[in-house]
Amino acid sequence: MQGGRASMRNIATITRDILADWKNPYFGAVPYLRAMLALETMSDQYGHDDADMILRYFLSNATTWRGETARRIKAELKAGL
Repeated sequence: MQGGRASMRNIATITRDILADWKNPYFGAVPYLRAMLALETMSDQYGHDDADMILRYFLSNATTWRGETARRIKAELKAGL
C-alpha cells in the first residue's frame, strides 16, 4: 500500500480494459487515456503530470462511459486515488 491508497492493478492494464469496453471515448478523455497507457503505478508521471492528476482528469471526462464495466473500473480507479 502506498500513502494509504489501496493497491491497484497496473494502470496501463486498466486502460486497455477501458478501451476494450468504451468503443467511442469522449474526446475530452482521449488524451488522458493515452497518458494512462504509459503509466504503471500511482507513483509514475507522464510528462510533468503525475498519475493522480491524470486519473482524476480522466474520471471527470468519463461521465459518458456507462455500464457495469464502467462502474467497476471507475470504482477501482477512485479507490486507488
